[in-house]
Amino acid sequence: MPQSLATVHLHIIFSTKERRRFLQNDEIRSRLHAYIGGICRSLDCPASHVGGATDHVHILSQLSRTMAIADLLRDVKKQSSVWMHEQGMPEFAWQLGYAAYSVSHSQTPKVRAYIADQMNHHEHTDFKDELRAFAAAHDQPLDERYAWD
Repeated sequence: MPQSLATVHLHIIFSTKERRRFLQNDEIRSRLHAYIGGICRSLDCPASHVGGATDHVHILSQLSRTMAIADLLRDVKKQSSVWMHEQGMPEFAWQLGYAAYSVSHSQTPKVRAYIADQMNHHEHTDFKDELRAFAAAHDQPLDERYAWD
């Protein structure tokens, strides 16, 4: 019987729609991060860390060998939006796009620490500058006409 092995770590980043600061409350932000972690686990894409700031989320997750990145993000955004509506935020929405970057296994502790420090990091850097830096570091063009929905 053939065996297929895959370990693909992703650093995923996406914002609330129009970067609205829906996640200012520490409790709701923490609960949302835990909920997103549960969604990832249920999709066989376990997240080793979920964090972020008041207007965006970072996820460090393994990608299931049978899941497309776009399908993972569609399900995470949809299910977490429904959950936020149930928490009394009917106007909550995620931006349409996302960024997803591969992470070597040896770099996962560094990415975990980066995600854990998001609130401090964003005292000095806004989401747009952060995403621009990630795109540049990964030699990926960022079309700003579409990046900030």
